[in-house]
Amino acid sequence: MLSSVLFPVAQLTEIKKAGETTSHLPEVILNNFNTRLRLTVGRMFASLFPHDPQFNGRRVITFHYQRDFIFFRHHRYQFRNEKKCGLHELGPRFTLKLRSIQKGTFDSKFGEYEWMHKRHEMDTSRRKFNL
Repeated sequence: MLSSVLFPVAQLTEIKKAGETTSHLPEVILNNFNTRLRLTVGRMFASLFPHDPQFNGRRVITFHYQRDFIFFRHHRYQFRNEKKCGLHELGPRFTLKLRSIQKGTFDSKFGEYEWMHKRHEMDTSRRKFNL
């Protein structure tokens, strides 16, 4: 059993002209979860949703990992004609940053950490591009 601590980075923003959600189960897209740590986090997010999406509703939930941030978006895709498809954002929209992953049940004092964010060692400057 793994438990993780995710902190919201950005506030929930109100989306103008947001569409209505349906009761259909969404498809889940995990984008850029390709390292061992990211696969672990991606599996946690994927386990929150049923594994049997209903494609009739055309709902999509996207988790996108970029620069140590996880972006969450909720869309509904629409077919305009045979060649064009568009996205309509339903909301909510938020950004998360992983702080730690703990083995076993959550115990802040005596828990064994599998991964922990080291603030000054792991943060990079947005002005410099590191390869």
